[in-house]
Amino acid sequence: MNRTRLFGLLTLSVLLAACGQTPAQLTPDAAQASAPAFVDGELLVQLKGGLSSQALTSLGALGVQSVETLSTVNGAALLRARITDGQGVLAKAKQLQASGLVRFAEPNWTYQTQALPTDSYYTNGTLWGMKGNFGSGAETAWAAGHTGSDNVYVGIIDEGYQFDHPDLKGNAWLNPFDPVDGKDNDGNGYIDDTRGWDFANNDNTVYDGGTRGSLDAHGTHVAGTIGGTANDGGVVGVNHNVTFISGKFLGRRSGNSADAIKAINYFVDLKSRHGLNIVALNNSWGGGGFSQALLDAIVVAAKANILFIAAAGNSGTDNDATASYPSNYDTTAGAGYDSVIAVAAIDKAGALASFSQYGKTTVDIGAPGVAITSSVPYNTYSSYDGTSMATPHVTGGAALYASTHPGATAAQIRAAILGSATPTASLSGKTVTGGRLNVSGF
Repeated sequence: MNRTRLFGLLTLSVLLAACGQTPAQLTPDAAQASAPAFVDGELLVQLKGGLSSQALTSLGALGVQSVETLSTVNGAALLRARITDGQGVLAKAKQLQASGLVRFAEPNWTYQTQALPTDSYYTNGTLWGMKGNFGSGAETAWAAGHTGSDNVYVGIIDEGYQFDHPDLKGNAWLNPFDPVDGKDNDGNGYIDDTRGWDFANNDNTVYDGGTRGSLDAHGTHVAGTIGGTANDGGVVGVNHNVTFISGKFLGRRSGNSADAIKAINYFVDLKSRHGLNIVALNNSWGGGGFSQALLDAIVVAAKANILFIAAAGNSGTDNDATASYPSNYDTTAGAGYDSVIAVAAIDKAGALASFSQYGKTTVDIGAPGVAITSSVPYNTYSSYDGTSMATPHVTGGAALYASTHPGATAAQIRAAILGSATPTASLSGKTVTGGRLNVSGF
C-alpha cells in the first residue's frame, strides 16, 4: 500500500465521544478545522548516536532538556524533551534538525478517539455488525463453531475499559507475572500492572469511570465489539473468547505520541519476554501529523508479528490526498510487510458512512461503524457511530482468524482479512482497497 507522509499538514480527523478538550489549545470542534494539535513545549527527539552526557549537554545548549527516555531504536535513544528557552515547538524542531545532532525532532502530537455517540442508552440490542449481508459475517463463523480463543490476545490502545463489566470480565486479562504486592515482579518498569497500564496518568488503574461511568466509555465500547462474552445478556463481540489488555493512553485531555509509543512498547515487551500471543493492537483514534517516532514503534511491533489496526478517521475526506495518522502509516520498508490495516466505516446498507474517511490506496477495508451497540460503563450499553466502532470489528476478525489458524503470522492474518473481504467497486462512489469485512469463513 502507498501511504503518503505529510508532516504537519494534516487536518485533524476528529470526533469524540469520551474525551474532553485537546491539551492546551483546542476543543475537538476547533481542532477539526485547524492544523494538528500537539503538546505545548514538548518534542520527541531521537539522537543520532547513543545516549551520553555529551549529547545531553549539547541538547541543553540548544534549549532542550530530556524528560524521559521512551525507547531505544536501532541503538539510538528516543527522548521526550522539554523546551527550556521559550521557543515554539515547530521552530525548535527545525533548529534541532539543522543542528546535525538528531535523527529527527518532532512535535508530541495529540490524538482523539474516532467516535460519535448517537444514543445515550442501550435500547434495542440489534447487533447488525455481527450478521451477514453488510455486517462482518461473524454469526456464520460462530455457527461453524469458531468463537475465538482465550489464548489469543489483543491490546486496546485507547481509553481504559471497565474490565468488570458483565460482558467483558470473562475476557479481561489478569497479569499472572505481576501479582499485587507493590513490587515490579515482572521487571517491566510498571508496578502491579494487573490489567495493563494507564500511560495517561502513569498508574495501574486502567478504568477510571467509577460506578457512574463518566470516563472510559469509548475504550469499553471498543472492548465489547472485539470480545463481548456470550452470556445470555447484553451484547456479544466478534469473539466470544479472547483476552484483551488495556494500554490506556487517552485520558481526560485526549492523548499524545509519547504515551502511545509507551503503550506499543508495553505490548511488544509482553509478547517478547512472556510469550503472550498478542496478535493485534486496536487503535480507534487519530489526529496529529506524521511522527517518525510513532512509526518506528509500530515497525518494532510489526517485527514482533503484531498487527496495528487503525481507524481511518471521521472527517469524510480522502486519505490518499491528505494523510490521516496513524492509519496512513506503512511499515513495509521497516518490517518487510505492512502491519497496518486502515479501517473505514460502513452503514447497514453497505454504503460508506457519510463521515468516514476513505482512500483507494490508503484505506484497506470497510467495517460496520454506524449505530453500533456495545458495552459502556457502568454495566450498561450504548450505540455509537464512528470509524472507532468499525476498527474493533476488524481487530476482532484478526483475533478470530488467529484462533482458528494457530501460528499464523501477522502478514498472513492481514492477508486473510483483506483477501476474505467482500469485493466492492466502491462504497458510495468512494473507494477503499479491499471491500467490506467478512469473517464468515474464519
